[in-house]
Amino acid sequence: MKFTLNHQELCEAVSIVSRAVSAKSSLPALEGILIRAEENGKVFFAGYDLEMAITTEAEAKVAEAGSVVVNARLISEMVRRMNADLVSIETDENNMAQIKCGNSEFSIIGISALEYPEIPPIDSENQISLSQAMLKSMIHQTLFAVAVSDTKPVQKGTLFEITDSFIRLVSVDGFRLAMRTEPIHSENNMKFVVPGKTLSEIAKLLGDTEEEILIHIGKRHIQFTIGGYQVCSRLLDGEFLNYRANIPRTCTSISTVKTSDFISAVERVSLIISDRALSPVRCEFDDRSIRIFCNTAMGKANDVVEASMEGDPVEIAFNNRYMLDALRASGSDEVKIELSGSFSPMKIIPVEGEEFLFLILPVRIRNEI
Repeated sequence: MKFTLNHQELCEAVSIVSRAVSAKSSLPALEGILIRAEENGKVFFAGYDLEMAITTEAEAKVAEAGSVVVNARLISEMVRRMNADLVSIETDENNMAQIKCGNSEFSIIGISALEYPEIPPIDSENQISLSQAMLKSMIHQTLFAVAVSDTKPVQKGTLFEITDSFIRLVSVDGFRLAMRTEPIHSENNMKFVVPGKTLSEIAKLLGDTEEEILIHIGKRHIQFTIGGYQVCSRLLDGEFLNYRANIPRTCTSISTVKTSDFISAVERVSLIISDRALSPVRCEFDDRSIRIFCNTAMGKANDVVEASMEGDPVEIAFNNRYMLDALRASGSDEVKIELSGSFSPMKIIPVEGEEFLFLILPVRIRNEI
């Protein structure tokens, strides 16, 4: 194999596909990047950890077709530090790779491409297209609520619900729920769960543009095509939570508050909370304000935020991080908070519309146990 390509393109390709490479694996090839030079003047790059793959192609001057697997960390560091415009890569029959760029030259031991596992093909023609900005926003508003525990592996991903009129993303972790809905035209009704790790990497590739991406959905795998990159991932198996049954349909109190003010007040009160001094934040909702207070081994704190209120006064306690995650993800100047007493979930929704919905389970206040 022998080819020459632009240094900047190589640096970007290697950097991005490396995100799907296993940090440590019993199969050495999985710790590397597959590089394949083709006779049509394209060089294919792939990173794969048996759960997610990221692939791309770059234009190159190919003198000899071939393929090799090189250590991802090593080639990433080499390429990043090179300072000339062109890089040449050549391999011999023993998979020894010669990498040259300007006055820099490296020889590194590669692995036969035959040892690299096959990236699974997508076994379905089902597909949808979305704008990059829309999907990026939807992931941002739901990813934070994906479970990190292995107790229910299917909850380590986000549920995608697609009908002929909308797409909905839902994440749950047992303590909170995040849901985002957007109108869409689709010829198929589908449900599937995408791992949170995959969505985190996809979000890094997405821009704030109306350029569309293509999503192919198979029975066991899904592929996102974003610009010149393809992200292929396995789908999670299992029965996702019946989230609709957990969303309160009625409420006894509704408070409308300026989001930034509420975030700032919760952040201030949270200053006395630490890993060694854990305590829920308590809120008293009344007709003109929200009083926020906390008591830990480090001391006491309280604050007040102006807010409008309809219905009965409510005192409720919650995990400060869960509340801050939801408020920050809302992206709204104001939010509406629906309550049904001290022990029912807190529901955060837009002042108008139904674009997003966040649920936070309350924490039982000690003196009421």
